[in-house]
Formats: sequence, structure tokens, C-alpha cells
Amino acid sequence: MAERDRLRAIVDAGVALASELSLDAVLQKLVDTAAQLTGARYAALGVLDTSGRVLDPFIVTGIDAETQARIGDPPHGKGILGALIEDAKPLRLDDLTADPRSVGFPPHHPPMRTFLGVPILLRGVAYGNLYLTEKPDGEPFTEEDEELVLMLSSQAAVAVENARLYEAATRWLKQLESLNEIANALVSEVDLPRTLDLVAARLRELVQARLVLIALPSHEGHLVVRATDGEGGEKLAGMQLGAEESKAGRVLTRRRSERVDSMIDDVEVDREVSRRLGARTGLYVPMILRDRPIGLIAAHDKESTDARFSDEDVRLAEAFAARAAVAVDLSERVARDALRRVVSAQELERRRLARELHDETGQALTSILLGLKTLEDVRGQSDLSESTSRLRELVVATLQDVRRLAVELRPKALDDFGLVPALERLVDTFREQTGIEVDLEPRLGDERLPSDVETTLYRITQEALTNVVKHAHANRVSIVLTRRDGSVSAVIEDDGQGFSEGDSTDNGLGLIGMRERVALVDGRLTVESSPGVGTTLSIEVPSG
Repeated sequence: MAERDRLRAIVDAGVALASELSLDAVLQKLVDTAAQLTGARYAALGVLDTSGRVLDPFIVTGIDAETQARIGDPPHGKGILGALIEDAKPLRLDDLTADPRSVGFPPHHPPMRTFLGVPILLRGVAYGNLYLTEKPDGEPFTEEDEELVLMLSSQAAVAVENARLYEAATRWLKQLESLNEIANALVSEVDLPRTLDLVAARLRELVQARLVLIALPSHEGHLVVRATDGEGGEKLAGMQLGAEESKAGRVLTRRRSERVDSMIDDVEVDREVSRRLGARTGLYVPMILRDRPIGLIAAHDKESTDARFSDEDVRLAEAFAARAAVAVDLSERVARDALRRVVSAQELERRRLARELHDETGQALTSILLGLKTLEDVRGQSDLSESTSRLRELVVATLQDVRRLAVELRPKALDDFGLVPALERLVDTFREQTGIEVDLEPRLGDERLPSDVETTLYRITQEALTNVVKHAHANRVSIVLTRRDGSVSAVIEDDGQGFSEGDSTDNGLGLIGMRERVALVDGRLTVESSPGVGTTLSIEVPSG
């Protein structure tokens, strides 16, 4: 190749290298270009690992994949290659097999004699080495070849640095996007398993682990796997890890992250658990919130030539663990708050039932006992018939009260026939007891709604009718139920005295409870009322 052509080729190669943003593509193009410029049959690039002693990865051109497979593992930096690592200076040999530093070739390796090795330096530090062998016709590499490859390596160093920076920026961007996605889930997602699944999936993707699992403490004191992502993860859900016998339990107790570069060599690793996980390496990160251990994240087997996790992986996993801890704590607090509300509602309902049983049913039964007592003193047949008739009426009224209480607790018609028949019976009973006219207009079609939706609409209507009696003093009530695409609406109107907006929170109308009940089925409730013009409740819930 003429001198001008070679210079033009190296300029073109520098431009081509600088245009690549993928580090792997830059390295491969560098090897291919070096072979083309020097006429070498074989070329390779060995990248130094963090120790600066081992070539990983080792990129080759001129040897096909089948031959590489037969050769086996790539070189690790011994012999002539090791000499270039020890002394980062260009090295030319006419016959590398005659050099005393040569350690020979493995079986199936093609013969090589002439050799040119050039270091690639990034800011004065060796990044790797470029190796060229076998010029045409067995000719040795020249000083001109050496200078050409040195020029190429200088350009390549800049391209490699740019590619590394680009990949680092891309990696950081993915990390920020994943952390932002989890932060959004914390404020919008109420299902803890979904959030934990998201944390496990995103962390596995970013640290390139074969398997990630999240374990939370159980009431029995064990750690239980609650979320997994990766190879075989679905079989591990629900697996128990001993709090004191397992590596995960010990890490959680110590409350600090730990890496395990070899699971088989760590004395704290439970061998049975390790075999079940099929793990070679591990990364254990405790989930801590306000100095309280919440759970643990474990990652196993980095999917690269080196299965060990790095310090960067530890820092990233700790960021994910902090957010997962917030999700678990928030879920626990929401569950406790919901339980308190349920217990409070139950106690309120029990007090109401106790009051009605005492004031109505209890008094009626007392009257029946007194009536039975009077029967003992009856002398004539006419007096006996009259007393028996009064007792029968009293028993019938008491039975009706008991049935009414049972219906208020859980109407059987709602379970057996659906929402509309249950509301029709509720409205009929309400008319008989209060004398208030109620217009019920159902437009729901023949298909039943989901059970939780039917229960919600029934209870809201029941509570609204109770408010009409206690607070509204209305003469007429209208109830309209309508099914639309994907939702059901209920509009309940009365012509009562109404109330001002400022009075709605503390006047016993139960609006907070209504809104919470509607929110449980992802619906919404709006209230419109003004003094003297009545009240309108509008409810809309998904239909399934």
C-alpha cells in the first residue's frame, strides 16, 4: 500500500472509529483496521481487567469461530503477551517462537511467527494491547508498520474513551429512569407485590444478574421470598430463609451490604439454599428504613465473563433497596390504617345493633314475658283470647325487627338475585317504615355486576336513605342507576333541607366513609347540596 494511501486509510479509520458509540464495535473495528493497514493475517486486542494483569475481553480477527472454539479459552496474558503487559512499549519480533519468553500455542492454534505488539494508552494508563501476526509471505513487520499502528492506537484511545463515556452516560440514564419509575410506583401503586416485582426486574436488568430476589420477614421469624426475577425465579416464590442460618438473614442482622465472590467458599452460605438457587456469586443488600430492618435484596451471578459484582453494583442495589424499604413500610402502614378503619366501622355497627336490640327487640321480648305472666292470671275465655292476640301481634312485630336487622347486616337478595332486586326490597321497606316516596329507576341490563361493585352501590344507597330520614326530612327521593361502557353510575337525589358545604364534614352524614368505600373499587363520589334545595349524590364506579 502506497504511503499516501496508508495515511489516507489511517485518517479514514480514525474518523470511522470516532463515529462509533458502542465500545464493542469500536474494539472490533480497531482490530479489523489494524490488520487491514499492516496486511497482517491475524490481529487481536486484549483489554486489561481491573487488576491490570489479565486480558478480558480478548477480541480476534482472522480466526473463525469454529477454530476459536477448538482452541478453547483465550490467552490470559502469559508469555509474549505478558511481556507487553509488563512493559507497555511497542514490541516487534521476526520469530516469536524463538523468543525465550514464548510459552508456545495451545492445540489447534494456527502457526504464527512474525509479531507486532502495541499498547493502547488512555491518559497515560494502559487500557489494552493490540497484537498483529503473520504479514504476507512471512515478511517481518517494519518500523513503518509500528509507527502506523501507533498512530492508529492513539486515535483508537480517543474513540475508546468516547465510547466508554457514552456507555457510562447511557447506563446512568437507564439507572435514573429505573429509579424514577420506582419512585412513581411508590406514589401511585397500592399493590406491594407489583412494586417489589418492578424493583427486582429493574435491578436485575441494570446489574446484569442472572437472578434477583426480595425476601421479607414473616411473623414466624423467617425470611420469605416475596418477589423474584430471572432464571428459575418463579419456583422460588414463598421459599423460606432462616433468619440465623442463612447468609441473607445474617446480612439483614448486620444491616450492611455484602458481596460474595464465591458462594462455595463463604462459610455463612447455606449450602442447600445455594444449590437450590444454583448460585456461584452473590450480592446481599439489606432494606433499612429509620434504622429498622425491612427486608433484603439478593442478586446472584453477574451475566458476564466475570460473575462477580462490582462496587457500582452494590451502590445501585442499595439505592433500589432504600426505595423498596419505603414501599414495604408504606404498604404496612396503609394496611394498619385500613384495619383500624375496618375495626372502627365494625364497632360503630355493633353499637348501633346493640342499641336497637336493647331499645326495640329487648323491650319487645320483655313485653312478651310480661304478657305471658298475665296469661297465668286470666280467668275467662274472652280475656285469654284478647291477651293471646296481643302477644301474637307483639311476637310478629319482634320477628319483623329481627328480620330487618338481618337484612341491614347483609341482605340475602343481594347475594341470590343481584343489586336491583335487593334495592327494590330496600326501597319497599323504606317506604313502609317512613312514608317517604322513593322512585327507583334501574338501567343496568340483565348482566350482573361484580360482587364488590354491587355491595358498594347497595351500601351507599342504604346510607343515603338513612341520611334522608335522619337529616334531610325529605318528601321524595329519586334513585337512578345507569350502566355505560366500562362503568356504572348512581344518582341519588332528595328534596330535603340540604346543607351547606362547610357543614358536610362534621354533621354525621358519613360522607367520609362513603368516599372511602367508593375509592376501594376505584370509583368516585361527588356531593351537591345547598340549604333548602335538597342533596344530590353522584357515584361512578368501574363495572369490571
